[in-house]
Amino acid sequence: MGRVELDEVLKAVGPRLRAMRQERGTTLAELSKSTGISVSTLSRLESGGRKPTLEMMLLLADAYQVQIDELIDAPVTGDPRVHMRPVKRHGMTYVPLSRRPGGLQAFKQIYPPGWPGYEPEQQVHEGYEWLYVLSGRLRLLLGKHHVVLAAGEVAEFDTRTPHAFVNEADGHTEVLALFGPQGERMHVRARPAAK
Repeated sequence: MGRVELDEVLKAVGPRLRAMRQERGTTLAELSKSTGISVSTLSRLESGGRKPTLEMMLLLADAYQVQIDELIDAPVTGDPRVHMRPVKRHGMTYVPLSRRPGGLQAFKQIYPPGWPGYEPEQQVHEGYEWLYVLSGRLRLLLGKHHVVLAAGEVAEFDTRTPHAFVNEADGHTEVLALFGPQGERMHVRARPAAK
């Protein structure tokens, strides 16, 4: 890439950053808080008054939960797939299926055999969760209730209720999970509404 092409790419970054932030309904102050980049620097980046550094681009890509090439409009590689990076926490694998920070989040969760290996302590936090078991068997501890969900079964609950999970399958258990951090409930429609 020549100097002229590089300058053109960098000039296009600001408008892309502004559009991405506005599309998500995020203020400069909120973005500043999540990235540690000052409001004035973010404003100058968006207006083209400042060239982005690699560190800034990495922080912004993390805040927006996108690959860095989406921020700079990298040339199309011909591969239409969305490459989400799995995250391992406490022996479990989470694959994010949505990229928008805040609001409703979608994950594929993979529980290894015997996970977690002990009777877990139930946790509480803000939000609402909907689970669909893709394969395996997942025991949901929900307050005083313990329910085993098999493949094809669904559960939903307010996450302010004490809860925990245990893999009851001999192998891996895979779950599709939708989580609303502010307590948004999922709306399932069985058929189109009558006109």
